[in-house]
Amino acid sequence: MVPGPVQAIGFVALVFVQAVALYAGYGVLERTIGPAIIEKLGNA
Repeated sequence: MVPGPVQAIGFVALVFVQAVALYAGYGVLERTIGPAIIEKLGNA
C-alpha cells in the first residue's frame, strides 16, 4: 500500500499531465481546423 502523501503527489501529477495534453491537443486543433472554420464562416 502506498502512503497517502505519495498518492496525493501522484494524483496531482496525473491531473497536470492530463491538463498539458488537453492544452496541447486544443492548440493543434486550433491551428489545423480553426482557419478552415473561420474561412467557412467568412464565406457564409
